[in-house]
Amino acid sequence: MEAEQYPELIDKQAADSMYDTEPLPEPDNAEPGSRIDPVLARSWLLVNGAQAERFEAASRSRADIVILDIEDAVAPKDKDAARDNVVRWMNDGHSDWVRINGFGTPWWAADIDALAKTSVGGIMLAMVESVDHITETARRLPNVPIVALVETARGLERITEIAATKGTFRLAFGIGDFRRDTGFGEHPMTLAYARSRFTIAAKASNLPSAIDGPTVGSTGLKLSEATAVSSEFGMTGKICLTPDQCPAVNEGLSPSQDEISWAREFFAEFEAAGGEIRNGSDLPRISRATKILDLARAYQIVPSDFTDADHRPPPTDTFHY
Repeated sequence: MEAEQYPELIDKQAADSMYDTEPLPEPDNAEPGSRIDPVLARSWLLVNGAQAERFEAASRSRADIVILDIEDAVAPKDKDAARDNVVRWMNDGHSDWVRINGFGTPWWAADIDALAKTSVGGIMLAMVESVDHITETARRLPNVPIVALVETARGLERITEIAATKGTFRLAFGIGDFRRDTGFGEHPMTLAYARSRFTIAAKASNLPSAIDGPTVGSTGLKLSEATAVSSEFGMTGKICLTPDQCPAVNEGLSPSQDEISWAREFFAEFEAAGGEIRNGSDLPRISRATKILDLARAYQIVPSDFTDADHRPPPTDTFHY
């Protein structure tokens, strides 16, 4: 096939012509405390809502998204106080995310009523097991993105419907509760089927790729290995339990320097050969290389050098590089 059959490639090739000359700074150049589009967010940092003294440090961390937790991290007797802490934080001009208690719990309605009056950035809804959990939450919090945290066998069996529900912004895997519910162990292969279901359901519903569960009490090596497992299963986000986990997760779920170099070299070779489609592998490689470089820019691994005239829609992570 000739390139003329794909006129959209011509503009893209022109925009990509600088890829072989850009500098390659070290990964994770974003300023501490900066947040990114939740569609692309890699590290989702949970912060105990009952410990308001930790909010400020979390806000200055490398987390892509900060989630103030008023669900599992908080004892029943402290739920009201934790919710009040979160509302005060939001009223002070912040717009972080909040993990709220599951539909049907004694605290769900109160959580929603309190947050509806704030600048909350989004909701992570715990223990999602059916479409109703999402639709009722979305009805009471219109225009607030909802991450559906699926944590049980019942929820996993309905994950396709949950992903397709209007109001679901992204899926997240609650690994700890899922293991307790099912009796599964810690070896990555025991959760291969579950992780695959999350990725396939998200892709089928055109959602951003799923957010994997946290790695508890990990060394640096264990966290890196766990993040590599998340990536291998097509998951492009991961819940973090401490701020110091965020840089490793961000690095593990970003394009690597080798991948960026490959993408740049591919475009240089493609342009040197005349920019024509040569065989059936070129279009998939163009898509992969473009995705790698778009994500590298979004994560500030390489500088953004597009002018207004070169503006393209922001990348999504529905295509996993």
